Amino acid sequence: MDIRALTDAYAVSPQITPDDIPEIAAAGFGTIICNRPDEEIVPGLRAADIRAAALEAGLKFLEIPLSQSENFVRDVARQREALETAEGPVLAYCASGTRSTIVWMFGAAKSVPIGDLLETANRAGYPLAALRPQLEAAAQL
Repeated sequence: MDIRALTDAYAVSPQITPDDIPEIAAAGFGTIICNRPDEEIVPGLRAADIRAAALEAGLKFLEIPLSQSENFVRDVARQREALETAEGPVLAYCASGTRSTIVWMFGAAKSVPIGDLLETANRAGYPLAALRPQLEAAAQL
């Protein structure tokens, strides 16, 4: 498992498995957010499988699947709200952690300097400088 902290309260990861849940709970996470659509995943790793293991471990589990869609603004708002109401630190996952990083960046664009967001993502292994114009536009909305 490859957990990458973006803040003290938010970390991202590539796809997790039900077997990873005890380690996630032991690391102090209270909430898991699945940002990966089920149609990308083989049975056994779908949201319902991860949810069952998370709930059994006493963790909160949310699904906010992210894909190339016109619903991105809504998804950013849903992710931001989930972070604001999370129980304990949040681990969000997708295929590589990139989408979970991007949705966090857009959700924080109004309150965190864009340069800081890009630097944080880059330190975590997600070089997303090409998103600067879109993040700057989002910060103005």
